[in-house]
Amino acid sequence: MKRFVLGHAGHGPWRAAADHVLAQLRAQMAAAESGHSWPLGLLYLTDHHAAHVHELLAHFEAELPQVADWCGAVGLAIGAAGVEYFDQPGVAVMLCDLAPHRYRVFSGVAPLPPTQGPDGFVAQTALVHADPSLPELPELIQELAERTLGHYVFGGLVASRAGSLQIARSSRAGIAGQGRAAAEGVFQGGVSGVALAPDVGIVARVTQGVRAVTPLRRVTAAQGHRVQALDGRPALDVVLQDLGLQGLDWGAIVARLRGVLVGWVAPEPTVPSTPAMAGRVPLRLGEDVLVRHLVGLDPAQRALVVAEPLPVGAGWTLCERHVQAARSDLLRIGAEVREALAEDIDALQDPQARMAGAIYVSCNGRGGPHFGSPHAEWQLLRQALGEVPVLGFFAAGEIAHHRLYGYTGVLTVFVADGK
Repeated sequence: MKRFVLGHAGHGPWRAAADHVLAQLRAQMAAAESGHSWPLGLLYLTDHHAAHVHELLAHFEAELPQVADWCGAVGLAIGAAGVEYFDQPGVAVMLCDLAPHRYRVFSGVAPLPPTQGPDGFVAQTALVHADPSLPELPELIQELAERTLGHYVFGGLVASRAGSLQIARSSRAGIAGQGRAAAEGVFQGGVSGVALAPDVGIVARVTQGVRAVTPLRRVTAAQGHRVQALDGRPALDVVLQDLGLQGLDWGAIVARLRGVLVGWVAPEPTVPSTPAMAGRVPLRLGEDVLVRHLVGLDPAQRALVVAEPLPVGAGWTLCERHVQAARSDLLRIGAEVREALAEDIDALQDPQARMAGAIYVSCNGRGGPHFGSPHAEWQLLRQALGEVPVLGFFAAGEIAHHRLYGYTGVLTVFVADGK
């Protein structure tokens, strides 16, 4: 696996955008050293081009015959190489130097097999595109992760004004009799993606876009979406105290609660009687924290209602979106990736040389509009990683490990083979 190649364009007419992308790809392919092959193509486009997704895919297939398989999605926004295409036309393609035996494209008609496929392929991890309207999404993501050796998947929920359009065109799929969508490689809804073999090296990180504003608590009574007690006291009373809202009228309380989110952590197998660091505001939210909306309160029962059922024993903190925290955390994960790659190379080498390419999936609520200026998030990512081919999209929920996240960015860097 060597350096990937990347092209992107913001032209309105789909053919002009595709041809501009092709020109960039061909220039990089011509300049690449010998020994490259690019059998896997990743294609992301904004919904301004959704009506022409079939034509775009067919055009790229015809112009890039060396690419055997395609995977991707249509989003509200996409990103590539320091540029964000928000609410505007955008097309981006990354060609991956991955030998065909090191990956498998999957979809609803050619599902990701459990642990080992019929042809002997074993998945270590997988890039996943999923429809946000699918029932029991957290359980589905968990089940997909269990189909990989690493119990790790990454990606996002695909949503746009065109629905959940996904691209999964496999040269291996037995598509006879499986319908037009399978033959053309474009699907509305379901789950699709590309599974990666154990010898495909990746370094992955999750960056949070929020900061904690209340101390760490423990859920001690809950029923479904209703959280009834925190640290043994009525949940609403604890929250009002933590936010300094005691004595205010309900209008002021509701206005403040609309500006906060719930960060929660799954309970440990055995919940300690006195959780570590309980009562302190976390300095930084880790990858184990899942952010969900606070959707209601019950003054009579002194309870709170969360968008996702929380189990008894879960950790709890209220948090809020914060630009500087998001910027700092994005730079942090970039530094961690570089440090991880530097561990096994000569001290004089640049870890950037080990990065073949990267995929970055961010929340629809992030990007330039949240970070303060156009392209700000992807430019920060470029600052953190260097001149590395990076492609991705903005999602209605981010996937990493075996969990569904919110307001985060999921970065996956492909490690070039050391030969």
